[in-house]
Amino acid sequence: MPEDAEGIAKDRVMTFWEHTEELAKRLKNVLYVLVISTVAMMILPANLSFLENPLQFYDPLVAVILRSIREQALPPNVELIGLELTAPIQLYVIASFIFGLAITVPVFAYEIYRFVDPALYPHERRDVYPFAASVSVLFVVGALFGYRVLTPYIIGAMIPFFTAVGAEPTIAIMDFYSILFTTTLVTGLTFTFPAFFVLLVKYGILSTGMFRRNRRYLYAAFFIICMILTPDGGFPLGNLMIWIPMVLLMEIGIFFARRYEKRGEVRRVRWLPERPHCKFCGEAISADEVFCPKCGKAQK
Repeated sequence: MPEDAEGIAKDRVMTFWEHTEELAKRLKNVLYVLVISTVAMMILPANLSFLENPLQFYDPLVAVILRSIREQALPPNVELIGLELTAPIQLYVIASFIFGLAITVPVFAYEIYRFVDPALYPHERRDVYPFAASVSVLFVVGALFGYRVLTPYIIGAMIPFFTAVGAEPTIAIMDFYSILFTTTLVTGLTFTFPAFFVLLVKYGILSTGMFRRNRRYLYAAFFIICMILTPDGGFPLGNLMIWIPMVLLMEIGIFFARRYEKRGEVRRVRWLPERPHCKFCGEAISADEVFCPKCGKAQK
């Protein structure tokens, strides 16, 4: 057994129920932060000017944020309406929860890392930091793309249809913010795919060969996913605006993952069986394949 593994086995062994209790304690901390941050978004004032006249209604923090979002993402010739009596209250609560969740995500990531850290080998622990940084940066870039580019485009692309049918460009407030939040979240998560792909290749769970050989089918599947996920009803140009970054990010992920394979830096996950490789070119193959899909040479 390696020296670092012996240290883990000797100093950090815990029973199943001890692990369960520790995980429950850490998730409880996350829940506390989520509740406190959500309530804070609902009741904290955006400024302290109301102290001069405590009897007047003050702007809570969530209201100021929603107002800023509306000014940035809503086209100037479009108006928002409540449509339903409870819609503003629903938006108030849902938006507070979403912003509270955004504040809680770093805490959740930290608690999960602290939970799994004792089980990691030193080289696995070193891989956590660049992976976490990559996921964070890619998610922020994707979320900004969805918020600043894709959402205004989706809403703007719908406006000519109002004019075509003789209707005033008016949008229900819940529809507007649902499109904005959904688009921002989906594009943010979509942009993180290359980081997960590179990590899975680095640990031998996936290989780039399968993706390189089946690009046309993979990208067709990506386009179908874009049609399902986009909240504009499958508007073709809107789908393309998500699909093109997905393809570019996938190619970037394949490029970096391929570098690990070429340098022989692919590691094997401890709990996965060793995958067979071609005796001639080293390509990963399945156990029942007679001919290597890359070089075509027989394995038996």
